[in-house]
Formats: sequence, structure tokens, C-alpha cells
Amino acid sequence: MPVTDLIADASDRLSPAERRVADAVVSDPARVAFGTVASLASDAGVSGPTVVRLAAKLGYDGFASLQDDVQRELARQLRPAAERIRAERATDVLGRTLDTEVANVTATLERADRRTFDRSAALLADPRRAVWVLAGEATAGIASTIAANLDLLRADVATITGTPLAVARQVERVERGDVVLVLEVRRYERWVVDALDTVRDRAAIVAITDSVVAPVAEGAKATFVVDAAGPGPFDSHVATLALGNALVAEVASRLRRTATPRLDAVEQATAELLLD
Repeated sequence: MPVTDLIADASDRLSPAERRVADAVVSDPARVAFGTVASLASDAGVSGPTVVRLAAKLGYDGFASLQDDVQRELARQLRPAAERIRAERATDVLGRTLDTEVANVTATLERADRRTFDRSAALLADPRRAVWVLAGEATAGIASTIAANLDLLRADVATITGTPLAVARQVERVERGDVVLVLEVRRYERWVVDALDTVRDRAAIVAITDSVVAPVAEGAKATFVVDAAGPGPFDSHVATLALGNALVAEVASRLRRTATPRLDAVEQATAELLLD
């Protein structure tokens, strides 16, 4: 099992200090592959024994075993990279963007665990559960699109957004068994994490984020990690949208029988408002 999956499975059992080490492992595996206990501890701002305890909680008999696994994973990742580096690199912005976004989407969708994906789609398609979509400023537009598409397929879909008072009212309406789909990447907005903290004990959380140890992934029923490298100075959210589209497509497949007449009714109601 990949180290990132081991960290995800153990995330609920990690102390705050151990989570900082895990975050360092996930965000920059090379620090583990080519570093030492002391260097990793320094990078994470913890003690050496904390690094060793994390390795033990992940099922390793020591730091060296963890390091071996990370090195093997990096070697697998570097093989296609070694092939790509021999290709002519795009120097124009359009070409560089194409390369970057294809890599983002490919890595994100290939990384997604199929069982986790199926489980998440089943939660989102369950008519007994209301769906709440929560996102910070950076991913608010994508969250709005996903929520609108889900709303066309099923009832009881809403976003959690607005003023602090509006957010507080919406969060209080989340009932036991509801689903909260959260989209949030670093830097994590405090109000998003606070809203999740309020509903963790009663809602099933599906997190789309940039790390298995992100604060929005804590206690989640399912976590998807997206690649967000940008061709310019800003993060890209193309892979986040692609993953959201995949979830909506699977929900549509599961709800085909009930969603078809719902879509027909919406189409008929809005026909006069649309241009040909």
C-alpha cells in the first residue's frame, strides 16, 4: 500500500506533532527519501522520536523501512518523468499550460481509489441524505458548479456559503447522516475548517483537498487528493473540477431512473429562458 494511503488510514490516530511529520512526508517525499530522522524532524518542527513514532503507527519497524518505501514510490514516479524530460519542453504559455493541466488531471484521477470513489458517489446519490457543498474562496466557483449539477439530478442539494451568520444557520440545518462535500486547498480558510468541525459528529464528509493530512480531511469518510500545480504563479483547479465532474457523472449513472424525469421537467421549465 502506498505511504500516502497508510497515512490516510492512520490519520485519525495521529497526534498534532505526528500530523506535521505526515504532512511533510506527503508534501515533499524527497525529504524522507534522501533525508534523515533529524532533517525530517527539523523540517516538521518536531523531535526525532516523533518521526520514529509516526513510522511505527504506519506499520514500519523503523524510519529506514519507511524511507525504503518512499524511495521505491519515487522511483516509480520518476520513470515516466525520465521519459518526459527527453521530449521537447513547451516554452510558450499555451503549451506549458497544456502540459501542466494534463499532468494535474492524469495524476489526480489515477490516484483516486476506485472503492473510495464508488463509496463517495453512493453517498452523494443517496436520496435519504441531503448534500451540502462547502468550499473556500479559491474553489467556490467549482463548488457552485458541482452543486448546481447535483441539484439537477436530485433533491436536497445546497451550498454552505455567505456571511458568518448565514454559514452558522446553514451548518445548524445539517442533519445526522447528511453528506458534506468539501473542496479546500492550502491555504485553508479557518471558517471552512470551523464549519466542518461543527458537523463532523453527524455528517459524512467527502473531502477534495491537496493532502491526506489536510485539516478538512480529518475524520472524512473519503478523501481525494488533487494536484494543483499551475503554469503561472497561481494554483490550478482544473484537476479539482475534473474530479468533481467524475463524481457528478457517477451520481447521474446511479440516479438515471429518477434523474431523467427531473431533468426533463427542468428543461421544460427553462426552455423559454434560453436562446436557441
